[in-house]
Amino acid sequence: MTKTIDDINKKIAQGTAVVFTAAEFKRRIADGEMITAADVDVVTTGTFGVMSGTFAVMHILVAPPGSFRQAENVWLNGVPAIPGPCPNEGLGSVDLIVYGTSQAGRTYGGGHLFRDLVEGKEVNVEVESAGKRFSRMVTLADMGLARLMTTRSAFKNYLAVVNTGPDPVRTIFAVNGLAGPYTGATVSGCGDINPLQNDPGMNVIGVGTRLLLNGGVGYIMGTGTRSTPQKPNISAFADMKFMVPEMMGGFVTSLGPECMTSVAIPVPVLDDAILNSLLVTNDRIPLPVADVRDRVPFASATYADVWDGTDPVITFSPESCLRCKTCAAAAVCPTGALDPEQGIDTLLCVNCGACVRECVGGACSGNLGCLSFDNRNIPVILRQSDRARALRLCEELKKRILERRFMLTEKTEDLV
Repeated sequence: MTKTIDDINKKIAQGTAVVFTAAEFKRRIADGEMITAADVDVVTTGTFGVMSGTFAVMHILVAPPGSFRQAENVWLNGVPAIPGPCPNEGLGSVDLIVYGTSQAGRTYGGGHLFRDLVEGKEVNVEVESAGKRFSRMVTLADMGLARLMTTRSAFKNYLAVVNTGPDPVRTIFAVNGLAGPYTGATVSGCGDINPLQNDPGMNVIGVGTRLLLNGGVGYIMGTGTRSTPQKPNISAFADMKFMVPEMMGGFVTSLGPECMTSVAIPVPVLDDAILNSLLVTNDRIPLPVADVRDRVPFASATYADVWDGTDPVITFSPESCLRCKTCAAAAVCPTGALDPEQGIDTLLCVNCGACVRECVGGACSGNLGCLSFDNRNIPVILRQSDRARALRLCEELKKRILERRFMLTEKTEDLV
């Protein structure tokens, strides 16, 4: 059987479309259910994690017209931005670009700024021009435009990183430095629910595909930077004013703040070939293992080591808390989600597991898995992707489709 996206959109409009999340679809298959292309119309996929290649383009009114000729330097909550490309000469406003990885300090960067704006918080915009400074407190609603873009996101698969040497390494792949040799692994990627894992030939995902970027409706612009045939990724954009705070944010590493971004993409099931691509499971997805010093893979595990039989959610047991004078677990939490008195703030926690290793009383718990390669068993000590949130993204996208609030788009060009 062969369908078209127009056929599926008509079924969505009529309320008769059959939609599964990627996890739901794979579970049904594993349970022995026989599903053909005629039985399902859309499978929703998603991923959430540290995605450094994220930036925003904004237009902000800072001062009355004529106050300054043009911005030379700009900061938002101390996060440096790049004024332009439009100079906005004499208008009192500024066009700017701010990177998700730009840093205002050790614990605050562009990713934190983006989430603060989406949460509706006021931020301080400061402009330097001709030796003078102009500032204004603004919210996202005050901005004429605020568009978030990714230069690369939703890699089909990524790397596990270990330190093979004896000395610790400060890196974006660790929250407190990555110790060695082979004492632990950092992993990224959501495995078999990742969008491009479920459309590896990019038969339906391409330029113009509608998606959810940080929970807001957006579109794929094309292939992202560092994309390869083995590890493709996408570049996408969406309006920040429709994003969801929980689906984005900052993540503090041993080299400073990073940016967390999420992507959810519907895969229309047009024929049996696409259906067969959706059968991929974690045990069939290679997870290359690289040394943190050069990031060149030297071994391989699978995503089953990370996500099958492990705990996607980290839990906190108050009765096990030793009330340490200084909480080591809270000190390493990269999102500031852990408070020994209050427990884990689920709105901030991204289930990375950094607290599990540091909590001496075992109040923070979660099985993060173990990578098996070269006769070694290396414990996963940090997850820079949150599969639990990605699963929620898949559910949210499914809900929007079933409620007729999200229609599919035909790709206009292939990703190359």
